[in-house]
Amino acid sequence: MFGKVLIANRGEIALRIHRACQEMGIRTVAVHSTADASAMHVRLADESVCIGPPAARDSYLNMAAIISAAAITGADAVHPGYGFLSENANFAEMVEAHGLAFIGPTAAHIRMMGDKITAKDAMRRLGVPLVPGSLGALASVEEARQVAAEIGYPVLIKAAAGGGGRGMKVAHDEDEIEEAWRVARTEARAAFGNDEVYLEKYLDRPRHIELQVLADTHGNVVHFGERDCSLQRRHQKLVEEAGSPVLNAAERDALGAQVTRALRELGYRNAGTLEFLWQDGTFAFIEMNTRLQVEHPVTEMVCGIDLVKEQLRVAAGEALGYDQSEIRFHGHAIECRITAEDPETFAPSPGRVHTYHAPGGLGVRVDSALYSGYAVPPHYDSLIAKLVVHGATRAEAIARLRRSLAEMVVDGIHTTLPLHRAIVEDPEFQSGDYTIHWLERFVAKRLPQA
Repeated sequence: MFGKVLIANRGEIALRIHRACQEMGIRTVAVHSTADASAMHVRLADESVCIGPPAARDSYLNMAAIISAAAITGADAVHPGYGFLSENANFAEMVEAHGLAFIGPTAAHIRMMGDKITAKDAMRRLGVPLVPGSLGALASVEEARQVAAEIGYPVLIKAAAGGGGRGMKVAHDEDEIEEAWRVARTEARAAFGNDEVYLEKYLDRPRHIELQVLADTHGNVVHFGERDCSLQRRHQKLVEEAGSPVLNAAERDALGAQVTRALRELGYRNAGTLEFLWQDGTFAFIEMNTRLQVEHPVTEMVCGIDLVKEQLRVAAGEALGYDQSEIRFHGHAIECRITAEDPETFAPSPGRVHTYHAPGGLGVRVDSALYSGYAVPPHYDSLIAKLVVHGATRAEAIARLRRSLAEMVVDGIHTTLPLHRAIVEDPEFQSGDYTIHWLERFVAKRLPQA
């Protein structure tokens, strides 16, 4: 096992990785920008190294600085967390070229899954179901028209290198296809430096369901069940559940068997998440995230397995030590992403936290790097806490979530706590009757009318 791990991230995920390492007897190195000098992950790590000024491009995205920090502290491995460099194949290669272990997949698999077209081609070959659409990048708007006519409108034109909803445009009929093609390519070029786009059928009422997988270097692949991430605003997840209110055990087992078989054939290693759209009982693969997910705690709550510890063990060359039949799912878990944003306008709200109180009690977990007096910086993602609850049933989890949201206090800045308190009271959420479009409508109803 590693003696020292450098954590190439910040905030709650850096603290999450630190805690797993500490429990395994592994020393940690925190890297930080000057804006994060007093951050909790820096305070608690065994060692810390400042790697640059506040801007992420000069610190948390500075590969040379991170590798240098690993070298001078004698780290054995690098854990990238999520975001920043976690899905950067060049960084994974650089880490391993310097004799360090990269706690994640191979650079080849990161590169393969980072391109949506390549990823879909791979999954098609491996027998994983896909949304109907183009077989590759669209060469012209004429090809887009042809494919759309074959599969039927509405269609979605998407950036091959996309993510977070950027470079995605819907065309409801032939009159809209050229504009959608043009705008999607322009957005893709600006956001990702790559204007390749592809086309797929636009599903009007899907749910976003993902499957958590883990693979070792000895050919063993398992899954830890599904998460329902349908509650999204502008393609950004706000609430996640494990398991999904619409799936049963047989559907989970069938999807899990299909996915683990595919990844075994692919030779995948470490943690990953395959994301699907689900509608009318049918799954369709959309992308794979080759990293730990923000919402991994809900999976841990229902499985009782620490996914970060498993990542560390796999990266150190250990076999999983269990098979699919030994993984059990208990109860239901829900996560709320609490962000430093206005709950109505979603305008960023950095600033000093005067009072912070985390809820507690049976089945309640809060992943956060906040503390009273901490100044939330304006330079990074607005996520400040993840409130996760577990119950024997979904109804019990919702009751526990309602109670925990009422207890939680973050005073001094605006947060999305009021929005989450409203969501949990909505009858459609309570019944589990929602799609990926539900939250947009829910938020629109709450906005003051002009």
